[in-house]
This record gives sequence, structure tokens and C-alpha cells, in this order.
Amino acid sequence: MYASREDIGYDFGDDSKVGSKPIKPNPNIDGGWAWMIVLSSFLVHILIMGSQMALGILNMEWLEEFNQSRGLTAWVSSLSMGITLIVGPFIGLFISMCGCRTTAIIGGILNALGWILSAYASNVHYLFLTFGVTAGIGSGMVYLPAVVMVGQYFQKRRALAQGLSTTGTGFGAFLMTALLKYLCIEFGWRNAMFIQGAISLNLCVCGALMRPLSPKDLYEKYVVRSDSEENRAKALSHSTETIKSNGVLSEEPEKKEEAANEEVLGSVQHIEIGGKSGSGRSMYGLRILKTVSQLTITVRKGFALWYSSYFGAASLFTNRVFVAFIIWALFAYSSFVIPFIHLPEIVKQYNLSRQDNVFPLTSIIAIVHIFGKVILGIISDLPCISTWNVFLMANFTLVTCILTLPLMQTYIGLAVVCALIGFSSGYFSLMPVVTEDLVGTKHLANAYGIIICANGISALFGPPFAGWIYDITQKYDFSFYIAGLLYMVGIIFLLIQPCIQKKQPREKSTEEAQV
Repeated sequence: MYASREDIGYDFGDDSKVGSKPIKPNPNIDGGWAWMIVLSSFLVHILIMGSQMALGILNMEWLEEFNQSRGLTAWVSSLSMGITLIVGPFIGLFISMCGCRTTAIIGGILNALGWILSAYASNVHYLFLTFGVTAGIGSGMVYLPAVVMVGQYFQKRRALAQGLSTTGTGFGAFLMTALLKYLCIEFGWRNAMFIQGAISLNLCVCGALMRPLSPKDLYEKYVVRSDSEENRAKALSHSTETIKSNGVLSEEPEKKEEAANEEVLGSVQHIEIGGKSGSGRSMYGLRILKTVSQLTITVRKGFALWYSSYFGAASLFTNRVFVAFIIWALFAYSSFVIPFIHLPEIVKQYNLSRQDNVFPLTSIIAIVHIFGKVILGIISDLPCISTWNVFLMANFTLVTCILTLPLMQTYIGLAVVCALIGFSSGYFSLMPVVTEDLVGTKHLANAYGIIICANGISALFGPPFAGWIYDITQKYDFSFYIAGLLYMVGIIFLLIQPCIQKKQPREKSTEEAQV
């Protein structure tokens, strides 16, 4: 029922047995059930991220239904997107106690409940609570386990596996846009949300597929990763010093805590053995006591791991490149979300609805986004290519497209820019890989939780800000310009920190030479 460290991407650091016996490669690492994990994650991205990318359809329905400003109405979509990602660090705590599978199943139920309750909305503020908060938290509880499980099951093909699984966002955006548009026309937006809620119950099936690796499997993966570490050093060479100094938490307190926990359980077990001659009622009471003790220990251990990763002496926040990565994430995601929410309105303003109905611009982004994720994942897995450099080039392309989009007022021009936005935003498939290279597999769950939390903050304020700017200027141009400039600030932070990291060892060696 509860999860040990293997459930959330923590590796075991006991090297005492390495070399004593040849380690046989586990068939489930980079193969076997690993591909079922990819399928599960792919479906999660379709049902969660894909439907969120299609919320522009519902946003127009809500504007007509409730007659509220664009800024206020956009909060419904942004709350759902933002909370899905913001709850990442807290879902990391939940995963450490319950495991990825249980967390995802509970999240699937919550997400479906949010969609169904939203069908009975009487005003926008009701949607804030049902769709924004309830469905958003449920989505977050499924999304993070789906990403983390792929990282656990793959070693050699991580970028490709993450790329294939996250293409579900593109497929989902294309399919859900068409589905929601059809359902709204045929049955109205309320019944459309009710039907979508029923479809979202399939997230529980996806969660059931997330079978956790055994400690032995994770240990073998750790050994394989240690052997191939030199070949992967090119991926993020500027962050090697940081990973070595900050990537591993001290395990001595954990060992002491485990010893104390075993002592408590041992005493309960001793009492249970000694009381076998007693009544059945007392035996039942001892079993309850033992269960409560195990649950308490599990909660304490999960909280200790979660707390030490965020706030301990070897906290993730002492990694400067990782902190720069967080700052980038605070500005980046809104630039991708704003077009999905507001493009239907922009098309209507430019009188391009006829062409857009034939082939929606958001569908162009979604389709090309699929190819972008797969192609960028394949390129990043090449031994001569740095994942970090591919990630940066894709970011530069995307920010250029965001700044260019307001200049295009024809359907062809907008379609070309949207295609480039879709392809360059394929760098999302590289984010788990870059994060893992920065902090190590051991801290992937918590670190990626922080990154998607920062993305969630970006998604939370981006669309309402764009709507607010439109309410003032009656144009979306300044929304894209400001979002693009903030995005550029985040990219600059990514470029500055590696330079600082490279200079520090040189300065230190100079001081030692002088001494």
C-alpha cells in the first residue's frame, strides 16, 4: 500500500556488493514493461495536457454564457493548468508515502469529479472551484507519476521514451479540440464537460499500469548508470561540479531512523508473539497497533525524504544551475499556453474563422508538436549531441516565434509561426532528461516537481495577464511582446549560470597556486 524509495525515482547507493557478482540486465529496464509505462504516460498526456490545450473552445463558450471579461474568464483555464503543475512538490510528498500507482488512481477520480461538477456551474466563480481547483489537483496527481515512472524504467533511451510519452500532449490537443468542438455543437458545453469527465476516468486505468520497480531492479539500473556515466558526461558538462557537490543527500540520518523504526516494530512484534495465548480481541488490538505503527513510520520516512530534498543541508536549492532552471520555468510556460487559450479569439478578430474552421491553428501547433518532441528526443540521444544545447536552441526558436506572432495577420503567416511554435516546444520532452542530469535520478521526483510547479505559476498568471492587457488595449499584441521578453530573461539566466559554474574552479585553482 505504501511506497519505498524505488517508487519515486530514488536510487540505492550501497556499492559494497558491486563487483562481487556480474549484474544481469533487467528486461524491464529499457524494454518489456517499460513500454507499457510509456503507453500509460502517453494516454495521461492525451487526457490531461491535451484537454487543457483544447480549453480555448470552452473559454469561448464561457465568455458567451457568463458575459464576464476576458481577463476574469481566462482564470478558469489558467487555474486548471497552473494548479496541475503547481501541486508538483506536494504530490512528491504524496508519492513518497503512497507510491506512484495509488497517487495516479486517486488523481484520476478527482479529475473526473472536477469535470462532472463543472457541468452544473452557475457562474465563473463556481468553475474556479470545481474545474480550476478540483480537476487541477487531480490532474497534478496523475501527471507527475506518469513522468517519473518513465524516468525510472529507462536508462539508455530516456530522451526517446520521454519524447514518445509526451507526444500525447500533441495528439491530445488535436483530438480533444475536435472532440470538444463537436460535443459543444451537438450537446452544449455542459453535457460536453460531463462526457469528458466520464472519459477522464480512464486515468485510473493508466495509474493501474504504473507497476513500481523492485529494489533489485533499481539497484541494477544504478549499476548500469554508473558504468555509462562517462559517456553521458557531455550532456551537461557545465553542471557536473554542482551535481557532485549537491546531488547526493547524506544517508546516515536515514540509517539511524530505520534502525529506530525496526526497534519499534520489533517491540510490537515481540508483544504480539508473547500474547498468542491471550484472547482473540487482544490479538486483534495488537494487529491494529502494528498497522498504525507501520503507517506512522511510512509517513515519517516519506516526509523526511521530501523535507531533506527541499530544505536539508544538501538541498536542491544549493544547485545554482538548477535555481536558474527554476527561474527560466517561471517565465517560459506562459508563452506556450497563451496562444492555445487566446488564438481562437485572435482568429475571430482577424476574420479568419472560415479558414480556421477547416484547419484550426491550435491543431497545427498540436500536430507539429508531436513531431518536434520525437525528433528532438532522437537528436538528443545521439552520442555526439548535447541535450543541453538542443534544449537551448529550441527555446531560442520558440521565443522568436512568440515575438513574431503579433506581426502575422494572414492565415498562412499565422500557420507558419504556429508550426514553428509546435516544433520548438517539443523541448518539453527534454525537460525530465535535463532535470535528471542536473540533480541525478535520486532527486528526480522532487526536482521535477519543483520545475513543473514553476511552470504552473507561469501558466496560472499568463492567460489572465494576456486577457487583462486585451481589456485595456483591445489588442493581444502587447501580451505576446511582454511574454516573449520575460521568456528571454529566463533564457539569459540559463546562459549566465553555466559560465559562473565554469569560472569558479579556475578561480579556486589560481588561489591554491598563489598559496
